[in-house]
Amino acid sequence: MTLHKVKEDLLSSSTSSQWKKIGIYQHNGIALPLSSLHTKQSSGIGEFFDLVPLIKWCKEMNMDVIQLLPLNDSAGDPSPYNSISSCALNPVYLSLLHLPFIDTDPELSTKIQDLCHLNASPRVLYSEVQSHKANFLRSYLDKYAEKLLSTSQYERYIAGNTWLEAYALFKTIKGTLSQNNHVTWPRELKTPTEEEYTALVEKNRTEITFYILLQYLCFLQLSTVKKIANEHGVFLKGDIPILISPDSADVWHNPELFTLDYCAGAPPDMYNKEGQYWGFPLFNWRVMEKNNYKWWKNRLSYANNFYDIYRIDHVIGFFRIWAIQVNCPAKEGKYLPADESLWGPQGEEILSKLISFSDMLPIAEDLGVVPDVVRPILQHLGICSTKVMRWERNWHTDKHFIPLKKYPPISMTCLSTHDSETLGEWWKVFPEEAMPLALSKHWKYDPHLSIDQRAELLHDAHHTSSLFHINLLQEYLALCPELAWPDSEQDRINIPGKILPTNWTYKFRTSFEEIAESLPLKKYMHKILS
Repeated sequence: MTLHKVKEDLLSSSTSSQWKKIGIYQHNGIALPLSSLHTKQSSGIGEFFDLVPLIKWCKEMNMDVIQLLPLNDSAGDPSPYNSISSCALNPVYLSLLHLPFIDTDPELSTKIQDLCHLNASPRVLYSEVQSHKANFLRSYLDKYAEKLLSTSQYERYIAGNTWLEAYALFKTIKGTLSQNNHVTWPRELKTPTEEEYTALVEKNRTEITFYILLQYLCFLQLSTVKKIANEHGVFLKGDIPILISPDSADVWHNPELFTLDYCAGAPPDMYNKEGQYWGFPLFNWRVMEKNNYKWWKNRLSYANNFYDIYRIDHVIGFFRIWAIQVNCPAKEGKYLPADESLWGPQGEEILSKLISFSDMLPIAEDLGVVPDVVRPILQHLGICSTKVMRWERNWHTDKHFIPLKKYPPISMTCLSTHDSETLGEWWKVFPEEAMPLALSKHWKYDPHLSIDQRAELLHDAHHTSSLFHINLLQEYLALCPELAWPDSEQDRINIPGKILPTNWTYKFRTSFEEIAESLPLKKYMHKILS
């Protein structure tokens, strides 16, 4: 398909206005969990304003996309996919040195410096960092809440985001009840009447205001970062998890939007013989349809403040999802809708609505077992699919790797994902999969992927026919031994289906200042992208 024909198709698709904004040409970028980034100004975890030097570096490298893992509030869970709110951002990412009034407060500035020791840990100490930052933010708002509350900008923020009150009340009640799951709360808190809800809001007004102010500060910082990115010609790509925690403000406040006697998961496959039990409640699509998917509209409208592009997590779940009765084995689940003829119409209707709710360009995560109906609909709507190079093979015939120029243009190419092994680890651990790739490159297979081979594969990943090419930042850092962890296992972000202390605590070995100053890395990057 010629680029002219691709442009023609995209400009006549449902996403035409989004493509006009982003541009129909080849985009290159990096992906990372914000938590893994750290600068000399961080407080033990990546922060919103740590993205600014990254933006400038990407501009210098001729990259124009930064893809972030979800930034939603996930309470005490370091997994960004277990969010307790469809809209709220995680205050753990607040850049303390960029808070209003902080530069004129030597006492609080000194306290921030005292938190810098948390940067030294090789992994993110999520609970410790969260606790220290929460205590600091209490002290900060004790001093400056009144000043923030008196601004017209704060008043506009409150008026434009009606979800804030229920979220803040949910956080408040959780705090008074030792963070217990809301299903264990007393009846008047678990399912308050309208009068009881109003009384709870009035009784807890001070604490509710605290949580709303934290969201306001998150809003100010991340929306400012987006503006800086756009000024540098860089697009921020967010990640919208399809599902939400059963113990979330949304499920508590709007239970009618969810099917709570079932939860989502995955059927048995070659990697998980028992299937996967995720525990997230299903959406009640009939109820959502009746109110024109207002929940999704609110969610995407808010995300629009921060992102230009977004990843649709588990897009297949909009067509059909593996539904498991609560507390039953995953393998006993079933697909919903049960009628396969409904999958295509359901998926197309929902995705069409999502497209209309924002001017962000959606890119689909369509990995795993994909029903035949999914990808033609994605292409028709102008939504890029995801191509992980190691899995792009002619599986039904000769199993050869698909030539780079045969990738569909309406797609995004990558070498790995946050849920998979990195390139080097996959190459070492799965020789039966890596050997055919080595053969296709006319290389003799060796379990240790050389730096030159890595650079060549990264070059390949940026020169497919896809319109987007985005790789995890650690894939590039591995080109420079002084910037990467010596053991490639340490670069793994998450191992799905396992509860491990290493999941979601990955941190880059060096500060971003050191990464940005690395001349060898710059040379590799320019060669890879040329």
